[in-house]
Amino acid sequence: MRRALAGIALAVTSMVALSFLVPLALLVREQARDRVTTAAEQRAAALSPVLALTTRRADVQQAVAELGSADQLVVRLPDGGFVGTPHAPEEALDRAVRGRETLAVDTADGWAYLQPVVLRGDRVAVVEAYVPAADLTRGVAASWGVMALLAVGLVGGSVLVADRLGARVVRSSRGLKRASLALGSGDLGVRVEPDGPPELQEAGAAFNTMADRVVDLLAVERELVADLSHRLRTPLTALYLEADRMGATPSARRVTEAAGQLERELDSIIAAARTPLASAQLAGAGAGTAKPCDLAEVVALRLDFWSVLATQQERPFERSLTPRPTPVAFPEDDLAAVVDALIGNVFRHTPQGTRFLVRVERRDRHVHLTVDDAGGGVADPEAALTRGVSVGGSTGLGLDIVARAARTADGELTISRAPLGGARVMVSFALADTRSATGGER
Repeated sequence: MRRALAGIALAVTSMVALSFLVPLALLVREQARDRVTTAAEQRAAALSPVLALTTRRADVQQAVAELGSADQLVVRLPDGGFVGTPHAPEEALDRAVRGRETLAVDTADGWAYLQPVVLRGDRVAVVEAYVPAADLTRGVAASWGVMALLAVGLVGGSVLVADRLGARVVRSSRGLKRASLALGSGDLGVRVEPDGPPELQEAGAAFNTMADRVVDLLAVERELVADLSHRLRTPLTALYLEADRMGATPSARRVTEAAGQLERELDSIIAAARTPLASAQLAGAGAGTAKPCDLAEVVALRLDFWSVLATQQERPFERSLTPRPTPVAFPEDDLAAVVDALIGNVFRHTPQGTRFLVRVERRDRHVHLTVDDAGGGVADPEAALTRGVSVGGSTGLGLDIVARAARTADGELTISRAPLGGARVMVSFALADTRSATGGER
């Protein structure tokens, strides 16, 4: 923007300066010429009374010496003789004598003014006032130089002012940009000092208001999440009591383990929600900062957990996990939540007894987690990936959590038709060390 404003100022000021300087330069040259030619005409007119009184060469020479030099003031006497050295062409002198007319003649060396003087006896003398070419333009170059310097100063000043104004605008814009990027990366304490033109000052004030509002909304959201999570402790306590009443049975043990895991998840949610700026910091954190974990191992552990429920619901399932390492730069707890969301969708949205398959494959640069089922499939995959929109009566957040996790790990989520007849959900994660990836699954 600074360069554009400086260019505009340079172009506009240059055009304005030229529109004034060109006519002014011509006027200065004409005025300098008029000044010396007028002085020459006055000298010639001052010699006319002398010729009217006498044409003696000595008297005329004395009068010429008093009015000017012999080189610039010449008299052609009626007898054809000259006092001084003429500069005008012979034809011009003859024309002035015959026609008795005043002439101004440009010569190769300057300018000559011929003024005829009619004497007694119908005799004619001619006074020639000569101005050398150097005198015609004396002082013009200096005047043009002064005007050029003035024009350069004006143009340079306008460009400098435009550059300073542009720098102020650019500085304010860059400050607003940096603050916006910082706010987007999780720094909720960033604010801008409104500066620059009034429009940018208003934008800066609006940004500060927006940032304050975001902080307030996030505070309300954190409290709401913490309160909702805390409200879940009541049914969780009921689960513990129910497990105690069931006695030391395998079912009671599984309920206790599930309740314990749920309690740990609630504690982590409450702690994260109560932490200032937790949401923004988590949103700004990249997957590359997480400690790598093995996807196949996490999937195996979660399948062991879900296998108990699958057995109770008579759901046959298969697992196909690559024996090769599958390190992904993603937190293990979050990765487990992704696996639980995918397998949990099978249990929630398909009838009991529905078959499903879980597969982990390693490719060149990514590792793929695929969950197939033999249910009814997903009629609208695009709607299923929309946050808050459910195609099966749930909250609609499960697949959105999986999709966001895939994007964070430089992967993607796709939904298609599975060979089993139901839905196929495939999630890809970038390998933590792609240099070790030498080929596809074997």
